Amino acid sequence: MIISPTPIIYGLIFLAVLMLVNGIYLVVFGKSISLNSRVNRRLELLEKGGQREQVLEQLRKEASQHLKAKGIPLYSLLATKAQKANIAFSPRAIIALMMLMSVVAFLGLTVGTTASTPVRIAVALAMGIGGVYFWIHRRAKKRMDMVEEQLPEAVELMVRSLRVGHPFSSAIQIVAKEVPDPLGTEFGMIADESAYGRDVSDSLKELAERMDMQDLRFLAVAVTIQQQSGGNLAEILDGLAKVIRARFRLFRRVRAITAEAKWSGVFLSAFPLVVLAVIQILKPDYFDTVKDTAAFVPAALIVFVFLGINIIFMKMMVNIKV
Repeated sequence: MIISPTPIIYGLIFLAVLMLVNGIYLVVFGKSISLNSRVNRRLELLEKGGQREQVLEQLRKEASQHLKAKGIPLYSLLATKAQKANIAFSPRAIIALMMLMSVVAFLGLTVGTTASTPVRIAVALAMGIGGVYFWIHRRAKKRMDMVEEQLPEAVELMVRSLRVGHPFSSAIQIVAKEVPDPLGTEFGMIADESAYGRDVSDSLKELAERMDMQDLRFLAVAVTIQQQSGGNLAEILDGLAKVIRARFRLFRRVRAITAEAKWSGVFLSAFPLVVLAVIQILKPDYFDTVKDTAAFVPAALIVFVFLGINIIFMKMMVNIKV
């Protein structure tokens, strides 16, 4: 039995691309950018000697640069994900990173495989661009999940601050100091903007639209209504915190109920690709008798199109909005 190492080499090169992207990101911006630090990034920048105004300007630039770059050809497909992930790289730096990873993948393919040059170029571009997109997608999902989990605790912290007599601006500052990233830095930006004269409700609305998160919109609307009509803001936010926690529990329950169907869809979608990889590893000459026929390439394209349609419909069936 002949075992082909080519699919394994492709997989290792793609994994190396992902690790290299993440490594470059951590080296350029520091450990606090990883979302695993107990001290949020804003506080770390201030502790390093950065002026409050300069830190705010830097964080605001990072927070809005991707949506402003939607006019760049093809980058619009990635801008929303990069915005939610709050990638500190500029859009041009991300595009340059894709090209760099494509070059790295091409060198790896040149050393590790005997594929023709056009094939190596196509696969390298797919790995470079796809690897950066996959990395941004994973980071965006992780960041949004953390925000959803942190928001009820942040609102409850504001409620406790208001009940002991602190003004709402002080409650925002307490959240900015006590809550880690990503929400700590976001509320720190709101606190800094408020200190420089911007209305807190406007900052909350901008945050909600930038994050595209319904619970943050509820918070912004609650604060706006209280400012215009008056009332007990602590009681309003306490009720909002309970609603957010209830929605979060319901979302977790729905995700648990649909987990079996979701993983069944993942298995059915990945199974043909896994079988293809296994065949190429165990019997590389399996398709030699048919690959030169006229119907092989059209048939393969039709199979991959149907596989893509299957993945889309499987995702739509288990993507339940709460």
